[in-house]
Amino acid sequence: MEAAIIADSRGEPKCPQPGRASAAARDRLRFGAALGERTINKKLAAAALAAAFCAPAALAQDGLSVELGNGRATDLWRLGAQWNWKSRWFDHGNWTVGGYWDVSVGAWSGHSGAGGNTDLVDFGLTPVFRLQQRERSGLAPYLEGAIGFHLLSKTRINANRAFGSSFQFGDHVGIGVRFGSRHQYDLSLRYQHLSNADLKKPNNGIDFTQLRLQYHF
Repeated sequence: MEAAIIADSRGEPKCPQPGRASAAARDRLRFGAALGERTINKKLAAAALAAAFCAPAALAQDGLSVELGNGRATDLWRLGAQWNWKSRWFDHGNWTVGGYWDVSVGAWSGHSGAGGNTDLVDFGLTPVFRLQQRERSGLAPYLEGAIGFHLLSKTRINANRAFGSSFQFGDHVGIGVRFGSRHQYDLSLRYQHLSNADLKKPNNGIDFTQLRLQYHF
């Protein structure tokens, strides 16, 4: 690329000052990088939603869920899709252990972002084990636990909570009840912890208390 030549007051050619040109170029690069990050995050969110909720008929989901949570000055919402397992274990009387795959996409919103990031997108894949009744009563209680895998769009929330890496483990315990004419409604309370298990520092982690509503098809 040829540089533009500017003549000074004496008619002699004068080259552009490299410092000013470099500063302008750096500003353009920073703007382009920020715009690119926002675009990538939007595309990732759209792809995850499509994967979770537009699955082909052969993989038709067994349920849909919505979660709301809060912890460490951060609000959370998630949408999820579930696929039940056919296997059952530890049958004893009217109780058995089953489970399901949970695919989710959500967003976090921080309350105190001074000097830090206040929002991010969270993608999750979690195998969930559930202790439940074989023959459900009118209000059918259950207990569940899980250790899953999460990918965060950013590695910091608020001013003082850094996660070290985008990859996080997400474990939770929960208690809930199924109800309705077909037990199609499912309401639960969960406690969830996310961290990278010290795979990379810093590893502040975060805890959420969550209220979850699921509909079973």
